[in-house]
Amino acid sequence: MTQHILQGRSEDEILWFRRRGFLQAAAAFSAMGGLAAAQAQQRSNIVELRGDVLLNGERLHAQRTIQTGDSLETGPGSHLVFVIGNSAFQVRQNSRLVVERGATLNTVSVLRMITGAVASVWGRGTSRQIVTPTLTAGIRGTGVYTEVFPQQGYRSYFCNCYGTVDVDAGGDKTVSRAEYHQSFWGEVEPKNGRYLTPARMINHTDEELELLARLVNQRTAWQIAGRKGAADGSGYMK
Repeated sequence: MTQHILQGRSEDEILWFRRRGFLQAAAAFSAMGGLAAAQAQQRSNIVELRGDVLLNGERLHAQRTIQTGDSLETGPGSHLVFVIGNSAFQVRQNSRLVVERGATLNTVSVLRMITGAVASVWGRGTSRQIVTPTLTAGIRGTGVYTEVFPQQGYRSYFCNCYGTVDVDAGGDKTVSRAEYHQSFWGEVEPKNGRYLTPARMINHTDEELELLARLVNQRTAWQIAGRKGAADGSGYMK
């Protein structure tokens, strides 16, 4: 189990992937052919739904399908895992976001996060972004964790768990190339003249990213390499 640091999140939120219900649901989703089969059979793209979740302001049921263009809001104690196109998402409790449409119905152009937290794995593609109140991340093909902290003036945390991401906060820009968790804060006010500052790995684990990757027939960088790095936010393997 990955060692992890919690900041404003509970242990249960981080260990959702251990629940028997999720493991059974994920296995069934994959065994039935994943998203392509679900679309062909007109089945839901929701892998797991726990608690109260609103889809475009209405109560979400597990038989529904989440599409690009939809807005989502999770309540206290809730949890949502779903797949769109070649991307998989796990939404934590007390989150509000919009999944904006790209070139096709099954292409996400922007994951616009208002508050809360999302772990996500993205297949290869272009012109896709994660946007928070203080940070923008240009996604190419990667696994990431993003969280917005309203109690800190909507300060944003972003971890490029693996892959390449263009990160911009307040005009401070960098290209993040990570093998193992490179993390940033998108500051509300500049710190030492910078809006984009380094961070440690918090509130997520390797196992979460591995299971999301499996849902879209991928493996993480550390699974491919067979080794890991330090969870210090530097982005490098040992």
